[in-house]
Order: sequence, then structure tokens, then C-alpha cells
Amino acid sequence: MVPILLVLLLALILFGAGFAVKALWWIAVAVLVVWLLGFVMRSTTAGGGRGRWYRW
Repeated sequence: MVPILLVLLLALILFGAGFAVKALWWIAVAVLVVWLLGFVMRSTTAGGGRGRWYRW
């Protein structure tokens, strides 16, 4: 009985980790798209140069 429970617990952990990794990949893709849009659509400064679109 214990080995069956251990296998089920391992399968549950791996399924949860796989789902979390897949969700993190989608979040990473969304952040990359937002970053690229901000990089392309940043405004120009008064001197004609490109301004910073972030607040660092």
C-alpha cells in the first residue's frame, strides 16, 4: 500500500511541477512581448534621441 501511495504522490508532484513550469513559460512569453513593445514604442526626447521607457 505504501509504494502505491508514494507513486501516486510522486505523480501528483510531477504533474503540479509540470503545470507550474508551463504557466511560468506563458508568463515569460507575455513579459517578453510587453518588453519588446515598450522597446519599440518608446518616445523620443526633445533632442531627437530615444528616451528611457523604464524608471531605473
